[in-house]
Amino acid sequence: MTGRVLVLGGTGEARRMAAALVDRGVDVLSSLAGRVADPLLPPGEVRIGGFGGAEGLAGWLAEGPVRAIVDATHPFAAGMTAAAVEAAAITGIPLLRLQRPGWTAGPGDDWRWVDSLDEAAAAVAGFGSVFVTTGRQGLAAFAGVPGQCLVRSVDPPEPPLPRRATVVLARGPFDVAGERALMRAHGVEVVVTKDSGGSMTAAKLTAARELGVPVVLVRRPPLPPGIPVAATVDAALEWIRSRAI
Repeated sequence: MTGRVLVLGGTGEARRMAAALVDRGVDVLSSLAGRVADPLLPPGEVRIGGFGGAEGLAGWLAEGPVRAIVDATHPFAAGMTAAAVEAAAITGIPLLRLQRPGWTAGPGDDWRWVDSLDEAAAAVAGFGSVFVTTGRQGLAAFAGVPGQCLVRSVDPPEPPLPRRATVVLARGPFDVAGERALMRAHGVEVVVTKDSGGSMTAAKLTAARELGVPVVLVRRPPLPPGIPVAATVDAALEWIRSRAI
């Protein structure tokens, strides 16, 4: 494989994708949005900071010999994905969406699906103790929740926060024993999270099931129509090998 690959990153899949490309001798540039103060950096060259929307990304792509784009951003980074689709259309550069599958409920799970953070906040308003694991972006939606809120994020969140917030700063992966102990210590009555998928933060779902705690899950935003999607790094590597470069 020859030619530079731009990996829009920030996820575990993006880091593994960059590592796999570096191992294969491919020139890879990983781009991170810069929203985390101390991000886990992937192998290879790294760029930190936004592009300025679709036009900014298209202009940046026009200046460099990028042969393919892999959008491996978070499943809820809808704005970046939309910008990547538009920039790829402008420049004619092949684009692949690398996105891990969402979570699937099993026996004993009490999952309650909603379409937005605002709906999630409304769904947990009647609980006395809420475990909010949606990240620090969008916490304003929970500012009016009357119960005690255990808020977990990688970096300190900015206000507005829930009225009665306890902030825990932590980065996954998390294990079931730790999640179970955390929920018990704070008397958690309901968990609210996004359908991020993957194993790094899935332990809270198992712990909630074991404790009989319901989970409110925010559905993923839909992907733009027509974008090819790979669910694994191996599938993305095959796409690059066979179609992009």
